This record gives sequence, C-alpha cells and structure tokens, in this order.
Amino acid sequence: MILSGLPVFCFLLLHIGGQAFEILPGDSLNHQEITEKAILNATVQACRALALAEGTNFNFPAQPFTAEGVVAACGASQSLKTFQQAITSVKLRNIRVDIRYALNPSFHFDQEMFVQGRKIITEGMIAVKASNKMENYEAARQKLGEIMHPLQDFYSHSNWVELGNTLPNSNLIRTDTSIGNIADKSKATCHSCNGDDCTNNILEDIIAGKILTSGYFGIAPLVSTKPSGKCSHGGALDQTSKIKPTGGINKDSFNSSHGHLHTQAANLATAATSQLLENIRLEAGNRPFLQMVGISKGSSRALCFVTDTSKSMSDDIAVVKTVTSSIINSQVGTENESSVYILVPFSDPGFGPLIRTSDATLFKDVVNDLTATGGGDIEEMSLSGLQLALASAPFNSEIFLFTDAPAKDKHLKNAVIALIERTQTVVNFMITDSVVTNRRKRSNNNQPQTRAISESDAQLYKDLAQASGGDPSTGIQEPRTDG
Repeated sequence: MILSGLPVFCFLLLHIGGQAFEILPGDSLNHQEITEKAILNATVQACRALALAEGTNFNFPAQPFTAEGVVAACGASQSLKTFQQAITSVKLRNIRVDIRYALNPSFHFDQEMFVQGRKIITEGMIAVKASNKMENYEAARQKLGEIMHPLQDFYSHSNWVELGNTLPNSNLIRTDTSIGNIADKSKATCHSCNGDDCTNNILEDIIAGKILTSGYFGIAPLVSTKPSGKCSHGGALDQTSKIKPTGGINKDSFNSSHGHLHTQAANLATAATSQLLENIRLEAGNRPFLQMVGISKGSSRALCFVTDTSKSMSDDIAVVKTVTSSIINSQVGTENESSVYILVPFSDPGFGPLIRTSDATLFKDVVNDLTATGGGDIEEMSLSGLQLALASAPFNSEIFLFTDAPAKDKHLKNAVIALIERTQTVVNFMITDSVVTNRRKRSNNNQPQTRAISESDAQLYKDLAQASGGDPSTGIQEPRTDG
C-alpha cells in the first residue's frame, strides 16, 4: 500500500519519528531544530572570525539566534532568503535518512554499529570538504545533512549520556582515535524494564566500566537480530523491545524509554553538530563556508554569460562583447561587483567548456577572443549551455544568455527550471535576430535572409525568464526587424 508516493512504513516513520530524534515539530527537540540551531551557531562564528580578520566590529545577534538576526549581524541581510534555503536543504537531507536508511543501523548508531557509523560521518566529511573546494555548495549541503543525522542519533541511541558525559564525543569526526570502550558482542548490557520504569535498565557494570553500547531496533522479521542480553532501542515500532531484556534506552523524545535524558541528549547532539560544522569551516575558510550556508558577504555572486558562438551570430558577436563588457564595468567598484565570472559558449552540437575566473580584466579578454564559427541547422544547444552555467554558479547569481536561435534541447526545460529555483539565479535572455549565413537557406536572389525567432520558440525563453523571478515582458529583448 502506498500513501502519497511513500510506503506505509515510511509514512509511519514520518508520523511518529521512527527510531530517531523526532522529525515533526512538537514539545521534544527534533532533527530539524537541532540542525538549524547548530548552523546558526556556526554561521555566527564564521562571521565573527571574518570580522576579526578584516578588523571590523562584530555584534552578536540576540539570543536565541534566528536566521534574520544572524544575517543582520553578518552584514548580509540581502542573503536572508538564500540562507534560509540553505538551512532547509540541509534539514531535508537530514530527515531523509529516516526514510532512505530507516533500517540501516549504521546510519543511526543502533546495534553497537559505532565503527560503521563513524565511517559514514568521516567519509561524508571528506566529500563535503571536496565539494566546497570545487565550489559545489549544493552537493556539500546535501552530504552535510546526511551525515548530521547519524551524528545526532549517537547521543540519543547510545548510552553516552547515561555514562555521565557532558561534552560531545569528538572522536566521531576523526579517524585516528578510539571511539571509546565499546561493549563486546557477547557482553550483556541491559536488564528488562517495563513502561516508565526504564530509567536504570543499563547494567551497573556497563555504567561503572564506562562501556559504550547502543540499542537494537527491529521490526518483524528482523527482531531475531538482537543478541541475548543486549539493550533495545524501545518504542512502539521496535519489536526487539518485547524480547528479554525488554524495554529500551533511546532518548528521541520526552516520551521515549529514557525520555528523562532527552534534553541532555539533544543539547549534546547540537554541540556535536556545531563541532562538525566548525571542523568544516576551518578547512574551507570563512567566506567559502558562508557561501555553503547561502550567505554572500560583499560579493560572492557570479556573473555568467552563456553565448551562442555559431556562425549565424557573426553579425552579433561584436555586440555580445560590447554588452558583456558594459555589464561588467557597470558593477566594478560597487557593492554589486561580482567576485566570479563564468563564460559558457554553445553551438551545435557542442557546448562549453566552462571558463571561470575572478579576474574581470582577464574575463573580458576571453570574451573578446570569441569568434562565431560552425553550427549546423537552425537550432542550437542553448539550454545545455545554460544548464552547465547554473550547475556551477553560486546562489543568487545572474546569467545573461545571448542567442539568435531556438533551443535544440527543449527537453531540458524542466531540469533548467529546477536549477534556477534551487540556485535562485536570475536569467536574462538577450535574443537577437540575425543575418542568415551559409549554413541557412538563402533566398532566390542569393542574398542573406533575416529571420526572427518564432513566437512559440521565444515562449520557451520567456518561461525560463519568468521562472527566474524576472519580468517575462522585459527579460527578453524582442527580435529586431530592421535587419
């Protein structure tokens, strides 16, 4: 049976929180709140460190931190929308773990899978750092949310809190140290308990010996995976909690088996998530870290030019160069000056390569070297070029696409719109008419013909301009009719 595209089991996980910190808002702290709080904390630290490095003042936002307060303190109120979107992206990828990896104990630190859980976190950190270096911040955000989930679950599903620890286990984000004194597979860790009387069900020698354990979780027919004497996760879905030793040890909510420790577990999960983010910030640097969370200080946006270089653009390529230079020059020395410039040429059948630089003068030289050659039929690979630019552009960038031709790759429309919405990039279409050259049909008197893009072909570009938040009536220059 399927509900809204999700199996009933996944729906139940979403409804009651599954075997992790709860997903939906309530009295208890959940994964979304823990994640957002940690991101706000880490962002404040990044902005403070950047201010100190630049010799400027930094005033801490009021507590509790909010997205609005943090971007204001960072001097980047214009980034509020993208900051909120970045936080949402990380949170959604976090809670997605409870659907995609619901019964994988390594993603929840269940079944004493401490080594396996740490491997997910540390390998994920490597991927996040690599994505940041490539300025692929959306990939970094997605992986970040995924590895935050097991890190946070460690404090609810293990006995770290019961052992009296008041600081995060920093060894979970390192590969060169011991996670702790992990219980042997044959060692009993719990005795039976019932209902609310589960506050002290972890064996005394486990507590006294500072031995690390976690609960087992299973639904039929997986309940047999719980070895004799081991703790269970607990809760309505966990069938292992009905097998001796009965009960559970999770702290996912106030109503959980060890719900009296929920606040301590959630606070440690927040601190551990902040520690993870701090490690990534120190590796990336303050500005790239802020870009990862959607904040542009000064100008970290990109100015992108996607340009048709097929032969039919011969009469227009000089105008492209002039307009490109004019747009760049108009921003130099202003608060809107871009720190990154991207060029993607396209024709048919090829597009690219993407050229990226932070040097405005060098970029203008590259544009000035463009020539109009090649091409085949009338249509060009305009959406492929646009897609490549969107995939490489930071949040809140701006793209200018120059062409005189319809899109040959119309099937990419939905994918391009999704990228526009995800990156919140404004796309401007500079559509020209053109003198038809030898690759196009000539009239009977052998004179070049002029042509304009048809209404239906222009509508595609108008739809994309509108999706980017621009005015479709001004986002496209209407074709010239004066030849």
